[in-house]
Amino acid sequence: MPTPDRKPATTTRPALTRPPTAEERRRAQRVLLRMPVLVHMEGKPSLKGFTHTVSQNGAMLIVPEPLTEGAKISLENPKTQKKVDARVVRTATSSSEGCIVPVEFLAASPHFWNVFFPPSIN
Repeated sequence: MPTPDRKPATTTRPALTRPPTAEERRRAQRVLLRMPVLVHMEGKPSLKGFTHTVSQNGAMLIVPEPLTEGAKISLENPKTQKKVDARVVRTATSSSEGCIVPVEFLAASPHFWNVFFPPSIN
Protein backbone atom coordinates (compact mmCIF):
# COMPACT_ATOMS: atom_id res chain seq x y z
CA MET A 1 0.00 0.00 0.00
CA PRO A 2 1.52 3.35 -0.95
CA THR A 3 2.35 5.78 1.86
CA PRO A 4 1.10 9.35 1.74
CA ASP A 5 3.64 12.04 0.90
CA ARG A 6 5.29 13.31 4.04
CA LYS A 7 7.22 16.49 4.49
CA PRO A 8 10.83 15.86 5.37
CA ALA A 9 11.75 16.59 8.97
CA THR A 10 13.24 20.03 9.33
CA THR A 11 16.86 20.13 10.31
CA THR A 12 16.77 23.70 11.63
CA ARG A 13 15.40 24.23 15.09
CA PRO A 14 14.03 27.72 15.87
CA ALA A 15 16.02 27.95 19.11
CA LEU A 16 19.23 27.66 17.10
CA THR A 17 18.37 30.39 14.59
CA ARG A 18 17.86 33.19 17.10
CA PRO A 19 20.82 35.29 18.27
CA PRO A 20 22.49 33.85 21.38
CA THR A 21 21.69 35.45 24.73
CA ALA A 22 24.39 37.15 26.81
CA GLU A 23 24.54 34.07 29.03
CA GLU A 24 25.05 31.79 26.00
CA ARG A 25 27.85 34.05 24.66
CA ARG A 26 29.89 33.77 27.85
CA ARG A 27 33.11 31.80 27.69
CA ALA A 28 32.41 30.22 31.08
CA GLN A 29 29.58 29.89 33.56
CA ARG A 30 29.37 32.34 36.43
CA VAL A 31 28.87 31.25 40.01
CA LEU A 32 27.57 33.46 42.83
CA LEU A 33 30.33 33.42 45.42
CA ARG A 34 31.07 35.96 48.12
CA MET A 35 34.61 35.58 49.33
CA PRO A 36 37.27 38.03 50.48
CA VAL A 37 40.00 39.08 48.05
CA LEU A 38 42.98 41.41 48.11
CA VAL A 39 43.56 43.57 45.05
CA HIS A 40 47.21 44.48 44.50
CA MET A 41 48.18 47.32 42.13
CA GLU A 42 51.68 48.50 41.38
CA GLY A 43 52.59 51.59 43.38
CA LYS A 44 49.34 51.65 45.40
CA PRO A 45 48.24 50.12 48.69
CA SER A 46 46.29 46.87 48.45
CA LEU A 47 42.49 47.04 48.54
CA LYS A 48 40.34 44.67 50.56
CA GLY A 49 37.27 43.58 48.67
CA PHE A 50 35.10 40.58 47.97
CA THR A 51 33.67 38.75 45.02
CA HIS A 52 30.12 39.02 43.77
CA THR A 53 30.37 36.36 41.06
CA VAL A 54 33.30 34.30 39.80
CA SER A 55 34.09 32.30 36.68
CA GLN A 56 37.03 30.33 35.36
CA ASN A 57 38.12 33.48 33.51
CA GLY A 58 37.68 36.18 36.14
CA ALA A 59 35.22 37.76 38.54
CA MET A 60 32.95 40.60 39.42
CA LEU A 61 34.57 42.29 42.43
CA ILE A 62 33.21 44.73 44.97
CA VAL A 63 35.91 47.09 46.23
CA PRO A 64 35.83 50.39 48.17
CA GLU A 65 37.06 52.54 45.26
CA PRO A 66 36.79 52.38 41.46
CA LEU A 67 39.58 50.83 39.39
CA THR A 68 40.53 52.20 35.99
CA GLU A 69 39.39 50.27 32.92
CA GLY A 70 42.36 48.37 31.49
CA ALA A 71 44.34 48.51 34.76
CA LYS A 72 46.48 45.45 35.46
CA ILE A 73 46.02 44.04 38.95
CA SER A 74 46.95 41.00 40.97
CA LEU A 75 44.17 39.23 42.86
CA GLU A 76 44.97 37.31 46.02
CA ASN A 77 42.81 34.79 47.81
CA PRO A 78 43.77 35.51 51.46
CA LYS A 79 42.74 31.99 52.58
CA THR A 80 44.92 30.10 50.10
CA GLN A 81 47.40 32.94 49.43
CA LYS A 82 47.13 32.09 45.72
CA LYS A 83 47.61 35.04 43.36
CA VAL A 84 46.54 35.57 39.76
CA ASP A 85 47.18 38.45 37.37
CA ALA A 86 44.11 40.12 35.90
CA ARG A 87 42.91 43.28 34.18
CA VAL A 88 39.90 45.51 34.70
CA VAL A 89 37.49 44.91 31.82
CA ARG A 90 35.07 47.86 32.14
CA THR A 91 34.54 51.00 34.15
CA ALA A 92 33.29 50.30 37.67
CA THR A 93 29.68 50.92 38.63
CA SER A 94 28.57 52.03 42.09
CA SER A 95 26.48 50.03 44.51
CA SER A 96 25.51 50.41 48.15
CA GLU A 97 28.39 48.03 49.02
CA GLY A 98 31.10 49.72 46.98
CA CYS A 99 32.32 49.75 43.39
CA ILE A 100 31.49 46.77 41.20
CA VAL A 101 34.50 45.98 39.02
CA PRO A 102 34.58 43.28 36.33
CA VAL A 103 38.02 41.67 35.90
CA GLU A 104 39.40 38.92 33.69
CA PHE A 105 42.43 36.74 34.27
CA LEU A 106 45.41 37.32 31.98
CA ALA A 107 46.03 33.55 31.79
CA ALA A 108 43.73 30.60 32.28
CA SER A 109 43.33 29.91 36.01
CA PRO A 110 40.37 27.52 36.34
CA HIS A 111 41.35 26.42 39.86
CA PHE A 112 42.06 29.83 41.40
CA TRP A 113 38.68 30.10 43.14
CA ASN A 114 38.85 26.52 44.42
CA VAL A 115 35.24 25.83 43.36
CA PHE A 116 33.55 23.50 40.88
CA PHE A 117 32.09 25.24 37.83
CA PRO A 118 29.13 23.82 35.93
CA PRO A 119 29.86 22.84 32.33
CA SER A 120 29.41 25.50 29.68
CA ILE A 121 26.01 25.51 27.96
CA ASN A 122 27.52 26.51 24.60
